[in-house]
Amino acid sequence: MEASCFRWLVFFWTVAGLFLDTSSGSRSDNPNLSGHLSIRVPLRQGLPSDPPPAPRKPIRRAARKRRGALGINFVDMIDNLRGKSGQGYYVEMAVGTPPQKLNILVDTGSSNFAVGAAAHPFLRRYYHRSLSSSYRDLGRSVYVPYTQGRWEGELGTDLVSVPHGPNASLRANIAAITQSDRFFINGSNWEGILGLAYAEIARPDETLEPFFDSLVRQTSVPDLFSLQLCGAGYSQNYSLGSATVGGSMIIGGVDPSLYVGDLWYTPIRREWYYEVIIVRIEVNGQDLNMDCKEYNYDKSIVDSGTTNLRLPHKVFQAAVKAIEAASSTEQFPSGFWLGEQLVCWQAGTTPWHIFPVISLYLMSENRNQSFRISILPQQYLRPVEDVASAQEDCYKFAVSQSSTGTVMGAVIMEGFYVVFDRERKRIGFAVSTCHVHDEFRTASVEGPFHGVDLEDCGYNIPQTDESTLMTIAYIMAGICALFMLPLCLMVCQWRFTRCLRSPGGGDFADDISLLK
Repeated sequence: MEASCFRWLVFFWTVAGLFLDTSSGSRSDNPNLSGHLSIRVPLRQGLPSDPPPAPRKPIRRAARKRRGALGINFVDMIDNLRGKSGQGYYVEMAVGTPPQKLNILVDTGSSNFAVGAAAHPFLRRYYHRSLSSSYRDLGRSVYVPYTQGRWEGELGTDLVSVPHGPNASLRANIAAITQSDRFFINGSNWEGILGLAYAEIARPDETLEPFFDSLVRQTSVPDLFSLQLCGAGYSQNYSLGSATVGGSMIIGGVDPSLYVGDLWYTPIRREWYYEVIIVRIEVNGQDLNMDCKEYNYDKSIVDSGTTNLRLPHKVFQAAVKAIEAASSTEQFPSGFWLGEQLVCWQAGTTPWHIFPVISLYLMSENRNQSFRISILPQQYLRPVEDVASAQEDCYKFAVSQSSTGTVMGAVIMEGFYVVFDRERKRIGFAVSTCHVHDEFRTASVEGPFHGVDLEDCGYNIPQTDESTLMTIAYIMAGICALFMLPLCLMVCQWRFTRCLRSPGGGDFADDISLLK
């Protein structure tokens, strides 16, 4: 009987775990393409397109002369990111004494610094705690679930530095991943994750100080960082290999050589994820005409660890309908719009011109104004390496549905230089010097556009008075008791009768085993 109860507890605990907030951490989509169908689209034919024209390159000479306010040398941080399309961007980090170098996924959608600490088929190397004289065990475990996949490990601290970052070392909290399921990606070349969001979403709880908080507290690095993610179509990435990506993470400042035009800032609505407010969405200049709260249901975040632009269900349906209508000169199967099928064209003939521009309007620092970021098809059609050949260019639709709000993932960030100004609680966007464009269109950040009470577009989780909740709880408890009492009596009577009929019964089947 005790074993039966224990199994019931395990069952309910497992079911409850399935309903955890699956956005507690985020990571790059795993492009397991074995089940994807590729559609070869016979063009009628699209205009042959040359390789994307090389955008204005960062002015390295100027960067060498430019330092942060506290003498931080930004030029050492330029081009410190690498990765593969759809598998995330990683930076090299040194952990422990003597330093163990690992590639770590840069993730603005979570708050834990976690590294592989045990052998895994997808890891070329991992963190050996026993070889670090500076490692300290915290005696705590941690478990982090994702929409798909999870990891668990043991918490400790160790000395950490970023070789191509600020000249500083700090003692940071580290989760040593000992077990994982569908977390590491085969061939991705990263061995851990660097959560750069706030303590509120750290696991196991908010008392675990995130890496960037520790960096700012222990060093003279200012409380901001910026990201330039250069997608697979960027001409300078061609030499790195097909579908290879690169970029820069500037820790502690903003490097003007990495963007053109002005930086436009939107407030960080709440310090947990990097939450922002979207006030309007357009496809080809046509407003989706939805209540702006729908765009932010139940939140809108900027997340480098997610690949796609993810939209709430109703918004996704409206956006896909508009994109389909705008690109109706070619017919695509429904599976393409759901991310289940690929489309391929003869190499160099992708008809970018038939696909529309998607525009997101973000609330500006003036709450009655907004600015617009324009996303090109070169961003939301993601090149896929695994099935492409020298004769074909294949793509996946990188806009998908979400049950946890809007996520502005890497495919959005790849067009822009994004500044995470934590000190002033704002996120800045400017056109990146490495964004991919064609001769007809270019990514843009424009404004201001005027509105009224744009802050009302944010979604507020309904708050219920505590006394009301207690009253409801008492009522529900009473109702449950009324139903449970006769049920308990019936069970007791059945057990008593069973025992009388089978005095020596020790071989009855446990009914729990039937609940799979």
